[in-house]
Amino acid sequence: MREYLIKRVLVSTVLIWIIITINFILFRMLPGDPIRLLFFDPRITAETQKKLASNFGLDKPLYIQYFIYLINLVKGDWGTSFLYREPVLEIITKRLFNTVLLLFPAMLLAVIIGSLLGVIAAWKRGTKIDVLILSLVLLFWSTPAFWLGMVLIIALMGILPISGMTTAGIEYSSIFDQARDIVSHMALPLISESVVLIGEYALIMRGTLSDVLTEDYITTARSKGFGDFYILRKHAVPNAMLPMITLIAMNFGLIVGGAIQVETVFSWPGVGRLMYDSIMVRDYPILQGTFLVVAVSVILANFMADIFYAYFDPRVKLK
Repeated sequence: MREYLIKRVLVSTVLIWIIITINFILFRMLPGDPIRLLFFDPRITAETQKKLASNFGLDKPLYIQYFIYLINLVKGDWGTSFLYREPVLEIITKRLFNTVLLLFPAMLLAVIIGSLLGVIAAWKRGTKIDVLILSLVLLFWSTPAFWLGMVLIIALMGILPISGMTTAGIEYSSIFDQARDIVSHMALPLISESVVLIGEYALIMRGTLSDVLTEDYITTARSKGFGDFYILRKHAVPNAMLPMITLIAMNFGLIVGGAIQVETVFSWPGVGRLMYDSIMVRDYPILQGTFLVVAVSVILANFMADIFYAYFDPRVKLK
């Protein structure tokens, strides 16, 4: 177990370093001058532009910028945002809470409902119930989240808030009023994000469980007289959950990256919206910081999935 963990940690560390390097190079290959995008006043002279580039460290060769970035990253200095003029880490931390507040409930809802629909469809495979559920989840999975969000805005405008996280200018009498306002603003983006994920989880669960139900040990359990619910709970679903572990872990790892489409449509102040705004103005420090957080989260989620696999599946050898 110890050797297995050390190996996974080393692999994850190398992957993080590779991602940091790719992100650093990739964003600097984008067309456009960030100084011109940030300070587009035509009265700014070329000399002033050079001074601004020097202040942000953009006048140095790329390899020097790269080593400075690595050193500062290790020290916890992720740079200063070109657009907000604030430390990157502080900005991302503020937005990260908003993103997790929205996407964590959406993920939990999608996992529970999607897995349940997948189990029912697999157990009733070939029946009208299976066809109905399969048609429904295929529709969910093929629906773009941003399109669904716009449809919900048109359909429920005036009934539920359609933008932002809170009502502008309102003074709350208690923390419960504030929570109620936030929940009402969360409703539409939460539905938009969870519906698509429900289809994904349901399809994976149905396909995996359908294969498990054809195994010999399921037939043996039936021949022993065990009930359907017992077979599903004790034999079928635990084995079918193994592929779901990876999918759930990866999606939970992506939570911190936000849902760019949904957050943009509903103007939700999360990491996804932050990434979108930063791309528009070539805010390299913000982009590097957000992509680093997302990459590390996904790698850690995969690491945890490997550990869960090794724990739940005896066929996985800890070498």
